[in-house]
Amino acid sequence: MIGRRFSRKPEDEDIEPRGFDDFELRLGDMMRGERATLGKSLLDVERELRIKASYIAAIENADPDAFDTPGFIPGYVRSYARYLNMDPDRAFAAFCAESGFTTAHGMSAEASSRRKPETSARMTSQAKKSTDPLMSPSTPFVPASESFLARIEPGAIGSALVLLTLIGGIGYGGWSVLNEVQRVQVAPIENTPDVLSDLDPLQTATRTDENDEAQVAGGFAAPEAEERLDRLYRPEALDVPVMVARDAPISTLSPAQVGLLRPDLPEADRESIDVAVTEAQERPSPQVLETPPAGVRMVAVRPAWVRVRAADGTVIYEGIMNAGDTWDVPATEEPPTLRVGESGAIYFNVNGQHYGPAGARGQVTSDLALDATDLTEGYDVADMTRDEDLSRYVAELRAGDVPQETPAPE
Repeated sequence: MIGRRFSRKPEDEDIEPRGFDDFELRLGDMMRGERATLGKSLLDVERELRIKASYIAAIENADPDAFDTPGFIPGYVRSYARYLNMDPDRAFAAFCAESGFTTAHGMSAEASSRRKPETSARMTSQAKKSTDPLMSPSTPFVPASESFLARIEPGAIGSALVLLTLIGGIGYGGWSVLNEVQRVQVAPIENTPDVLSDLDPLQTATRTDENDEAQVAGGFAAPEAEERLDRLYRPEALDVPVMVARDAPISTLSPAQVGLLRPDLPEADRESIDVAVTEAQERPSPQVLETPPAGVRMVAVRPAWVRVRAADGTVIYEGIMNAGDTWDVPATEEPPTLRVGESGAIYFNVNGQHYGPAGARGQVTSDLALDATDLTEGYDVADMTRDEDLSRYVAELRAGDVPQETPAPE
């Protein structure tokens, strides 16, 4: 019989639940808890205590190696503990116990932080096993800086290249246009310079003998073959200009050659013209049967200021009429209106009769229509016995001493 080997499983050990007090409470946990209670971040503590945020994180992580000068560690730890309302001495003692930091006195080489080997190994293992981001000394309490290339987008690079290409094209086009404008090109023209145009084309001509067959009118010989070609291809500017009068088509007409007065005009045409002229002379001229309207003349027997406006409001006469001055009112479709400063000095002559005056003496009359019908119906014939100046003016008018002229407006 084969014996069986068996082993009994050890009985499961009962694991009792551990409470909050069963765990080791470290200095960094208490400091982070107090800082969280105050609602402060590492940057807030840095602004208020003037201590770098990296030093604050090193105090909470019990890492004295993060400090540049170990001599400032006691002051930083106590200041931070005092900021969190904790006992500064107890906090510094806990920091030294956890980190193995010891203070040295004097100016010896030992005036630096020390760390026990076992404590350093234990802190290293704990740092590796810790997964709490707040326990890690590399906590990103400061935003990580981005590289310069990370801020550049590919689309922006393409847009920048297109813009640079456009600017380069515009610049090259402007440079080309500027060079083309400043370029001077010389091309031959057909116009002859003024110096050559003043030369006499007949200066090189030579006289010939009287018996020479090639003699022409004026005593000059016929041009040679070369001279003929030269005259053929001579520019028009060297030719003698032909002067034509502006009114040549009319001024060149001769009555002896063109028209009804030329001597070679046929007799039948001449008789028909005479008959047409006779009929035109015997034809009665048109006559106007309607008599023109009576005119109005303003007469001043004493000095008076007057203004006459047309129907559209424009002033057609304005001035001071002295004694004996007259002014004929123009005949218009709408009668003009009168404004006079001395109404008793102005009378109106219609068909040889004087009507008025325009108003009482010393008064102003406005908007008086200078119409013959309205004046004859609105005013009575002037009484000579009431106005001595009017009677004197009428007497001088009959005697021929008063000129019938219209005074110029002042």
